[in-house]
Amino acid sequence: MSSKPAPPTGASSARPVMSIPHLLSLKHSRTPIVMVTAYDYPSARAAEAAAVDIVLVGDSGAMTVLGYPSTVAVGIEEMLMLTAATRRGTTSALLVADLPFGSYEVSDQQAVATAIRFVKEAGADAVKLEGGGSMSVHRAAAIVAAGVPVMGHVGLTPQTATALGGYKAQGRSADSAISIARGAFALQEAACFSLVFEAVPNAVTAALMPRISIPVIGIGAGPDADGQVLVFHDLLGIRAGQGARFVKRYADLQDAMNAGVAAYAADVRDGTYPAAEHGYSIDPIELARFTKTLAE
Repeated sequence: MSSKPAPPTGASSARPVMSIPHLLSLKHSRTPIVMVTAYDYPSARAAEAAAVDIVLVGDSGAMTVLGYPSTVAVGIEEMLMLTAATRRGTTSALLVADLPFGSYEVSDQQAVATAIRFVKEAGADAVKLEGGGSMSVHRAAAIVAAGVPVMGHVGLTPQTATALGGYKAQGRSADSAISIARGAFALQEAACFSLVFEAVPNAVTAALMPRISIPVIGIGAGPDADGQVLVFHDLLGIRAGQGARFVKRYADLQDAMNAGVAAYAADVRDGTYPAAEHGYSIDPIELARFTKTLAE
């Protein structure tokens, strides 16, 4: 199978490379930060074309790309492969990789070793881990101490959704909101460079923002966060159903892909494809020599 060679990865990049200090300056200037997930070279190139600030290789790729029923099943090697492919298409955005479930919980040493693999082998600029409890905070601090920037994640944490009662909003009671606040403050104290707030009531986010000095990226957390993130396949409609209530669909690519493949299949079956313009020619003299040789 072949395809036209792509230009070098950085050939069309003209904008400055995003850095953590620049993200902080965006927060201070109240310039909204744009983050989107990507899982391979084409989705990374789409993110670059839109000049997004952060590309997250989310463990959501377990479901959107690899077909697992949840994020829990995806392994380190699979996430490394997705991150490396995304790296090749990411030239300017900050590239953050999710640490998959089971790759950092056991010990600080395990967490640091996993994080270093994502930087060295896959080219990630930073890693993200879920949860604001003591385990996650200690792991984040250890990874940062080893020289790898960490993005924290509080609110709905899909890797432990079962313990949270399923995929539903968090922080809708005072106790739950206080737990989110404590986790966010602890991760900030552990020197995380940014936080994700997922499925958190708008009012809770608004109340916390004056107390958070690092960029906060929201997903279903309201407009007061410093930036927003959506899953690539959700915002482009490359999935069945609408998804979570916070998803805004900007295209319906699954329908377009289905229609395109169906049209191709129909053309092959009725003989419409390939047509003459889709083939290659040979000089008549060379063809004559070839057929004569075959006949001998």
